[in-house]
Amino acid sequence: MTRPLLVWLRDDLRLDDQPALRAAEGRPAIFLYIFDEKSPDLRPLGGAAKWWLAGSLEAFDASLRARGGRLDILRGAAGTLVPEVARACAASEVVWTRRYGGAEIALDAAIKRELAGIGVAARSFNGQLLREPWEVVNDAGQPVKVFTPFWRRHRALGPPPAPLPAPEHLEAAAWPAQAPPRASLEALGLRPTRPDWAGGLRATWRPGEAGAGERLSAFLAAAIQGYADRRDRPDGEHTSRLSPHLRFGEISPRRILASVEAAMAQGAIPARSGEKFLAEIGWREFSYSLLYAAPDLARRAWQPRFEAFPFRRDGAAFRAWAQGRTGYPIVDAGMRELWTTGYMHNRVRMIVASFLIKHLLLDWRDGEAWFWDTLCDADAANNPASWQWVAGSGADAAPYFRIFNPMLQGEKFDTDGVYVRRWVPELRALPSSAIHAPWQAPAAALAGAGVRLGETYPRPMVDHDFARQRALAALAEVNA
Repeated sequence: MTRPLLVWLRDDLRLDDQPALRAAEGRPAIFLYIFDEKSPDLRPLGGAAKWWLAGSLEAFDASLRARGGRLDILRGAAGTLVPEVARACAASEVVWTRRYGGAEIALDAAIKRELAGIGVAARSFNGQLLREPWEVVNDAGQPVKVFTPFWRRHRALGPPPAPLPAPEHLEAAAWPAQAPPRASLEALGLRPTRPDWAGGLRATWRPGEAGAGERLSAFLAAAIQGYADRRDRPDGEHTSRLSPHLRFGEISPRRILASVEAAMAQGAIPARSGEKFLAEIGWREFSYSLLYAAPDLARRAWQPRFEAFPFRRDGAAFRAWAQGRTGYPIVDAGMRELWTTGYMHNRVRMIVASFLIKHLLLDWRDGEAWFWDTLCDADAANNPASWQWVAGSGADAAPYFRIFNPMLQGEKFDTDGVYVRRWVPELRALPSSAIHAPWQAPAAALAGAGVRLGETYPRPMVDHDFARQRALAALAEVNA
């Protein structure tokens, strides 16, 4: 009797370019997902990510079944469950896609040792990145701490391996009687019910590999044409919106790279836009290299001196920011888009993060945690690396004295107020000249638009010039 392969699935819920899954082709296999909220130091998923995971698991199970496989789900500590299942099914081998967080690496190494103790081999594959973090280092073998030289070195290594085709046929091995009982997807409680706050997410997204492919095709057919010039504008469909699909491994970066480069080679998309978009994939690679080098990236400043920064504690101010009630329209639009859709345009992410840290002087870790809970694409590397970039405390960070002016950012990137009008409808009737600073609008314009500052829309919770000077004074304390 052929001993089955055990494929342990994590953030790699796809058939295409999935090396661990390809290892199962032609062999009976158990395809196992473990919803793990028990293992030490693993960061629990936020609410929006749980919602996405439910859809992703559902779609992946359907894809497996269409090829003869089946997704089996367990709930509990992976360090216990993986060896239990491997022992119960007399697995020939256990395979998985590598992870790069400190707790994840430690857990995977412990499981590999446990499996070796019972005579089961374990193999891991790179299915999450274009290149492993340890492949892109400086001449001293250390992580590259600035993005541009990092991406230059990354590209100089030549093309990564070509993406693998999806397996044509899979074979689901029987679930062993001695293994722990499987959990249903519904039993995981990933989707909100009381209350059901996910209506906006359902209206916006289609989790799963097919949804990822549709996003990529639509992007290559249209938005990427002007990506280099319009990617910073939230007032239209100018970006790929692939980030949640990448987060859950519903599409691989190698597939994206190959598709974009093929389109550039055929002259179907401008090289400038294609390269600019690939640099954004490069930022994801850079973020993972930082996480690999600094496993506490979400908890501690990359630059240690920023641990002494005099952040304020102000729960009311944080709630006003989180609820989109700051009185700065571009900030409020972003926070409301986030709450409704589980997503926010990248330029607006920078604006709202800068506002929290530098206008309100609140800790970047609190903002990172809010994004972790509310973003569908909340990513263990991108999320903290990007927050630290804005805070000025990270690798290759924006200097702390760079303080986004929310009025000017709105005027530059949402010139006609399309984005603000969508997400802050109480300002919809204001003229474009006033929509990014309604407190400066003439009384007649406010009255004509039905805007009563302090009643229908808040006044600015802090003056921009005052906040800027306060932030610079706080930075001076750190640099003293």
